[in-house]
Amino acid sequence: MTYKHFADSTSRAPEAQRSQRVTDVEKSGLGNLVTAYIDNIEVKVPMGTTILEAAKKVNIKIPTLCYHDDLCLAGVCRVCVVEVEGQKNLQASCSYPMFHTTKVKTYSPRVRRARHNILNLLLKNHYGECYSCERNNNCELQELAKEYNVIDYKFGHVQESRIPKDESSFSLVRDMDKCILCKRCVRTCIDLQEVGVLEAVNRGSKTQIQTYLNKPLADVICINCGQCVDRCPTGALTEKKELDKVWAAIDNPDMHVVIQTAPSPRAAIGEEFEIEAGHSCTKKLNTAIKRVGFDKVFDTNFTADLTIMEEGTELLLRLKSALVDKNPDVKLPLITSCSPGWVKFIEHFYPEKLDHLSTAKSPQQMFGTIVKTWYAEKHGIDPKSIFSVSLMPCTAKKYECARPEMYDSGSKDVDVALTTRELACMIRESGVDLPNLPESNFDDPLGVGSGAGLIFAATGGVMEAAMRTAYELVTGRELPFENLRMMPVRGEEGIKKAQLIIENTVEQWKFLEGAKLNVIVGHGTANAKRIMDMLCRGELDDCHFIEIMACPGGCLGGGGQPIPTNAAIRRARAAAIYNEEEHLEYRKSHENPIIKAIYDEYFTEGPCSHLSHKLLHTSYTKRGKKI
Repeated sequence: MTYKHFADSTSRAPEAQRSQRVTDVEKSGLGNLVTAYIDNIEVKVPMGTTILEAAKKVNIKIPTLCYHDDLCLAGVCRVCVVEVEGQKNLQASCSYPMFHTTKVKTYSPRVRRARHNILNLLLKNHYGECYSCERNNNCELQELAKEYNVIDYKFGHVQESRIPKDESSFSLVRDMDKCILCKRCVRTCIDLQEVGVLEAVNRGSKTQIQTYLNKPLADVICINCGQCVDRCPTGALTEKKELDKVWAAIDNPDMHVVIQTAPSPRAAIGEEFEIEAGHSCTKKLNTAIKRVGFDKVFDTNFTADLTIMEEGTELLLRLKSALVDKNPDVKLPLITSCSPGWVKFIEHFYPEKLDHLSTAKSPQQMFGTIVKTWYAEKHGIDPKSIFSVSLMPCTAKKYECARPEMYDSGSKDVDVALTTRELACMIRESGVDLPNLPESNFDDPLGVGSGAGLIFAATGGVMEAAMRTAYELVTGRELPFENLRMMPVRGEEGIKKAQLIIENTVEQWKFLEGAKLNVIVGHGTANAKRIMDMLCRGELDDCHFIEIMACPGGCLGGGGQPIPTNAAIRRARAAAIYNEEEHLEYRKSHENPIIKAIYDEYFTEGPCSHLSHKLLHTSYTKRGKKI
């Protein structure tokens, strides 16, 4: 049995809350399997399997609220209670492991009464009207109330707001009037991401989810990743909506409104329109965006390719400085900087290691700068009349585009970053039927991206894209993996390592002859913490390049993606990305003809030149953890 909770691999999840089961079962081994009778249906499962998991195997649905596939167990909401033969009290099926033959009733009269009472108690303190809630029709509490016909507020219903909304963050909004104390956000922040901004304080009826000293989110060490939003079952945590700004720009005839779309939203937005996860909607989305009213729709893959050119060159220059020039001040390994949640994480937790971070901006921010400089000049458009929007899988992108370092074009490089959920809202509001639209292409000239740029969406994608270009530049040959698939850096494993041996180099890179290039890929900031701790202990001195993404699974598991997101959905989105990639005309960043054109016409001194450093690179802030 290979199934594993994502939280099992984190170091802060209490041992008692992790899955306890036999992980390598020989099916014929005496005692390794136990028999369960779930509503009289027999099923054999590995010892230690919970009742909830056993029920899933025989397609019996047990309702849950505090349970989430990605998180360690809590057993606090009690919605999943069942009757277990021989047990006096009802048991929480999510946290009841089976070690011997067990008989379970999941929907007896006693169980139904208990669930009715629990839901009524939750609704008693849940302030707000469903029809005006951002999670209307996608709220787990609302869905359960409907399923169990809980319509009469048996224990009353709070009529007035008790806690002001926290709207201090650039990315997130906290509405604790809607909190049901399931603690998914706490476990996400502490165990899954190992940031630790949220915690349950007080006890019993006085329990609240708070930040440190109950400060606003903007004043604590929140990295804006939005993973808590993705796992919140109600509307207590949401992204900060910026739709009104975008509608105002679209409605203004004097504004030239452009949008760049990142690959992860394209692989997931179909889920907002009842398309099964794993279907990329890239070209239908192009049509939808134009019908909504945007003037141009461009491809963020273009600036992902530009990122590879700049970041790949930065890596090679650092290697030359270390190996040839013997410069003791050069910092290796170089660490990627595409993920704004990760960037803020290192600024807070490892500020002394910021010199390891690539100075290359993220694809979103490179795009914003290019649109208001090169694109504006090329097409004779006043940059002040350009309203630049990005479609991103990530709530942290809202924070990133608001950073004071991101005004290199002369104004705010990216005016608004929309999440996948926000753009889906605009499409619905426009009456556009995304699943049944004809396909259309991106607009020129920023609509050409390579497959290398596309796979940025998945964990390991930036590394694979960088290696496709760097290896070919240094050796003159393609990356030595079948069909360019660098499998050692793909997949869901939290930390992946790979080694490339550089042989038969071209003359310019002769100093790398025989070198062993060691790389590491990590996703989720809990794994980032492990990597950084290894770096601090001096265990990565032979490592040259590290990719880190803040979210589990990389960008396709971002906090702005459709809800729900879990391991199976992340796998489906990744499969869609890799399938789409292998059918593209260009699969290496340096082969993108528009990339060649922009270096011929604009950045004429090449990557990492004076002008590219001015527009495409950035600096960071040593924040530390002091509040």
